[in-house]
Amino acid sequence: MAELIPLTPAGDATPKEPFKEGTCKLHPQTMCPAFGALRVLSRIEGAQPAMITDTGCLYGLTFVTHFYASRKSIIAPALGTAELSGGLVQEAALAAIKEAAKEQNVSVIPVLSLCVAETAGLAEELLPTEIDGKPVVLVRVPAYAIHSHPEAKDIALAAVMRRFLDPSAETEPGTLALLGEVFPADPLLIDGVLRKMGGRLMTTLPGRHVDELKLAGRAAAVAAVHPFYRETVSLMRERGVGVVSGAPVGAEGSVAWLRAVGAALDLDEDLVERVAEEEVAVIKGFLASQPLKGATIMLSGYEGNEMLYARLLVEGGAHVPYISTSIGPSMLTAADEAWLKARGTEAIVYRKAIEDDKAAMEHWTFDLVIGTTTLAAHAKELAIPSVYYTNILSVRPLFLAAGVMGSLTFVRDLMNRQPLYQRMVDFFAPPASEEEA
Repeated sequence: MAELIPLTPAGDATPKEPFKEGTCKLHPQTMCPAFGALRVLSRIEGAQPAMITDTGCLYGLTFVTHFYASRKSIIAPALGTAELSGGLVQEAALAAIKEAAKEQNVSVIPVLSLCVAETAGLAEELLPTEIDGKPVVLVRVPAYAIHSHPEAKDIALAAVMRRFLDPSAETEPGTLALLGEVFPADPLLIDGVLRKMGGRLMTTLPGRHVDELKLAGRAAAVAAVHPFYRETVSLMRERGVGVVSGAPVGAEGSVAWLRAVGAALDLDEDLVERVAEEEVAVIKGFLASQPLKGATIMLSGYEGNEMLYARLLVEGGAHVPYISTSIGPSMLTAADEAWLKARGTEAIVYRKAIEDDKAAMEHWTFDLVIGTTTLAAHAKELAIPSVYYTNILSVRPLFLAAGVMGSLTFVRDLMNRQPLYQRMVDFFAPPASEEEA
């Protein structure tokens, strides 16, 4: 493990007046929510998405889908002004579905309905539910109704699960379905701990195959480790599946989560407690060094799991006065919000905007900024170490002891680079004569 260099405490981070976020939340600053739905749906083996939208949206979403998701083409009609004004949306949607059905190895056709199709009057009841023996599933993701791409992941997952879950499937005792798009090592780590407790991980959602979705219906409980899967959680509850909220993050989060899972799966209490204490002992042993003590860190992102990482930072000794996220508040976010506010977080901004983030940077003095590309660029101009949340932190283990040690050590290394940022700013600063002029 890298040597942990003591930090120099930041300046006085206590604001004279409480931070006030912006009042306008009409246009959440996140990528098109359809991207989140496409990310989930296009990764399902045998799924051939058909997207009903205008040409401009199709261009942008085709790019991000190939780049981030599965390199799978999207079937879509050419909807321009003539087609929209001529009332041909329904016919265009049907033609796209038929074309998607002709593709090789297609087992399901998700039909994504975006803003243009919704406002033009796409009628769900006139779309086929099956074509050539292949299920057709409508997924409505207009940006004016779904305000972030993580929440669109939830809408898409719930839509296909409604179609494929077998209500008569028998539950397998001691099995857990993990709900959240997580780093690949995290399910393996969680399964290892569950097996020590007498249970096991059944599947992780969103899955890569329809069979994985069906398996979730046989799990004794589902753990929503990310707090924006509201529709999917409601669906599972409707089917009588127990739901565990929260996530195994840090010492407090891990022990509480493992106990909750043990109760939901009806596992031996003494065994669960012994395994939980063993795992948490490792975490506490690492946290005893308080690797982030004296640091003030800002956390901003649009993945929806920002508060989970903030909890790790706080347990590592950092002061995290400000957190922003693109998702909205719900009962699934309430516990994390309360935990953080009880430990010094002064502002948690839902439906984030870059203006809120920049205002926070004027309000507090930060040693590290973890945020979007735009915010990270702004912080670097101020000589503050900063990284892009999604591509740097969100692609690392998060849960249990491995997540604690890996994430906090990495964050500490980032802050140790502050002199490099200052050198960069000094290098590009204009000469004194130019400033005077």
